[in-house]
Amino acid sequence: MALKIARLLNLLLAGVLVGNEFGSWAAVHPALGTLPAAAQVRAEQAITRRYGRLMPFLMIAAIVSCLPVLALARDRRSAAFRCPLAATFLFLGMLGITFAGNMPINRRLLQASPDAPPADWSELRGRWDRWHTLRNALNFTGFGLLCLGVLSPDKPDGGA
Repeated sequence: MALKIARLLNLLLAGVLVGNEFGSWAAVHPALGTLPAAAQVRAEQAITRRYGRLMPFLMIAAIVSCLPVLALARDRRSAAFRCPLAATFLFLGMLGITFAGNMPINRRLLQASPDAPPADWSELRGRWDRWHTLRNALNFTGFGLLCLGVLSPDKPDGGA
């Protein structure tokens, strides 16, 4: 029962993370890109501040929630263990990209004046979007692996 609860919490946290990141990639940021530069900077700053309070917790919680699933898996050779293990590494990669790629751009964005956006605003936004696309690919793949792990038997011979 402990493994089932750990898997449920893991899927819930990872699902919220992946859904949130996908929504910002597919809907929020493309919509903001249609605004004039000053309005776009203001909106991006507001969203970055809001996400800045939410996403660190959510990213870390999704990663940490993988640990009980891994610890409670009975057979380290099973897909029920290997899939969440691979997902954990993908989520860690997403976190590394966030720190190295997205956060430096976010810090620069938060210091920008909406009335005088940086001269390289379009290039900066494009770079952030490319990092965000990569994060989404890692998150989506990681979530898929978590789902496969839940659907796989906990023993390599097909037993439960």
